[in-house]
Amino acid sequence: MFVASERKMRAHQVLTFLLLFVITSVASENASTSRGCGLDLLPQYVSLCDLDAIWGIVVEAVAGAGALITLLLMLILLVRLPFIKEKEKKSPVGLHFLFLLGTLGLFGLTFAFIIQEDETICSVRRFLWGVLFALCFSCLLSQAWRVRRLVRHGTGPAGWQLVGLALCLMLVQVIIAVEWLVLTVLRDTRPACAYEPMDFVMALIYDMVLLVVTLGLALFTLCGKFKRWKLNGAFLLITAFLSVLIWVAWMTMYLFGNVKLQQGDAWNDPTLAITLAASGWVFVIFHAIPEIHCTLLPALQENTPNYFDTSQPRMRETAFEEDVQLPRAYMENKAFSMDEHNAALRTAGFPNGSLGKRPSGSLGKRPSAPFRSNVYQPTEMAVVLNGGTEMVTHPRSLESFGAF
Repeated sequence: MFVASERKMRAHQVLTFLLLFVITSVASENASTSRGCGLDLLPQYVSLCDLDAIWGIVVEAVAGAGALITLLLMLILLVRLPFIKEKEKKSPVGLHFLFLLGTLGLFGLTFAFIIQEDETICSVRRFLWGVLFALCFSCLLSQAWRVRRLVRHGTGPAGWQLVGLALCLMLVQVIIAVEWLVLTVLRDTRPACAYEPMDFVMALIYDMVLLVVTLGLALFTLCGKFKRWKLNGAFLLITAFLSVLIWVAWMTMYLFGNVKLQQGDAWNDPTLAITLAASGWVFVIFHAIPEIHCTLLPALQENTPNYFDTSQPRMRETAFEEDVQLPRAYMENKAFSMDEHNAALRTAGFPNGSLGKRPSGSLGKRPSAPFRSNVYQPTEMAVVLNGGTEMVTHPRSLESFGAF
């Protein structure tokens, strides 16, 4: 019994030791990893879940929500595309897809500035930043050209012209970005991450030119005789103006603010990531959503007269004898009555049944009784057609009514 109890005590001691060892090892691993991240997460992606650096999680959530909204807008536009019948609304659909694709790229590029940088990540950052913004600004510039044409002339350019203009304007920034990477990385064999903030900004001068031209052209979209499209120009102007404010703010902070605040390079990535997310949401709220909403609205029936609008010219009053087809019975009764009238005139001494020249011997004579009794009176059908507003005084008509 004593030996068995001693073995049980030793077994408990060994289990306790193993448990303490496991707890100690886990605690040491947790101390080496960031709070909020898993144990098997690569250090490169720690900023995506690090609770100590909360900016990464916030920007990540904002960018993710923006990406989902952009995808939803693309899906709605794709589903509703067959129902867009108006030419002026269907022509810029390709440009809308291109703009949404660029906006989606901005939200995706935000994650590249949250994770830890390396040679590949730095190359992607330097190339896509300018290219994606050039794509968005080129689409805005093409849209400003379209709205300007619509406001002035009522007709816009074709869809392939809008898409072609946007792609050609974007290709200029592609050439600039490729040349910058080739000269600094391949020829000078410098690391992709070794670049000065001023060099990064100087490579984006073409984007700034596109933005300024878009803002200037958007001002002219508010002047024109076709007021239907001025709301599109107003949203375009707001989008360009807010983009200018964002670019002035991030360049000031990136070039001078971080140095003044003695943060060095610690705040460079957060500054650029916030800029991408903020620009994407400005594009979605103030341009993508209004444009897609305007595109999906049903076409206006411009030819339908508005009878309550006193500013419209009055319609021509149609002559009853020319355009209105009278019933056959009424026409026959009218012919019959006119024959009676002519016969009465001939009986009264008028030649050919007219009131023109009378014989010399008939001057001063009063019309005979048949003339007075056969003066044209409305018939029964005329009374019915006039709603009973005419009195029937013809004797024959009275007899007819009595027969009924």
